[in-house]
Amino acid sequence: MDIEIKKSTKPIKYNDALTQLEARSKLVSKNEDKELIWILEHEPIFTAGTSYSQNDIIDKSINIYETNRGGKITYHGPGQLMFYFVIDLRNRKKDVRKFISVIENSIIETLRQFNIECHADRENIGIWFNNKGKVEKVAAIGVRVSKWIAYHGFCLNIKNDLEPYKKIIPCGISDKKVTNLTKISKLKFHKIEEILIKNFITNLKNLNV
Repeated sequence: MDIEIKKSTKPIKYNDALTQLEARSKLVSKNEDKELIWILEHEPIFTAGTSYSQNDIIDKSINIYETNRGGKITYHGPGQLMFYFVIDLRNRKKDVRKFISVIENSIIETLRQFNIECHADRENIGIWFNNKGKVEKVAAIGVRVSKWIAYHGFCLNIKNDLEPYKKIIPCGISDKKVTNLTKISKLKFHKIEEILIKNFITNLKNLNV
């Protein structure tokens, strides 16, 4: 499994990241480049996936970047870990649902190492934390699969500002709120990137044929 691991130390503009992901996905589909895992943060931006609705926007004055990933509307900004990838599923099990499970399990297992128990939800995609009976989203997942090349990824809320989420209905789910890890735990989340990468690569092996 030859995957390039890339980490950006400065915030990356969303459209710049998307351009690079799309270019890499085309190269991977031609067997001209390695698969990719890319860890970064974004400058503040609202993005909308292919299934979003105008009804998901509460503050009509905000700018929305429409993208080709799956899912609805969400917010990205500093303090949020973006985990992007370009993964070739052609020589693995061609099962999108199982690939999503790889992502979900990788996040859940990582957070468990910080004594945070979370769960996935088949009806409301993402990773959820039960806060005294109130279920809150801590990670959002948005993936595009084209010719069995999977790209985009997920975002994990660590210490990001949660106020912008009040301007939208995050992921189109109106009855559940969004949280971050610093609201859940007082632990320091050192090396969480490395743990996520390790768990993702390990779980990805379950798709090998």
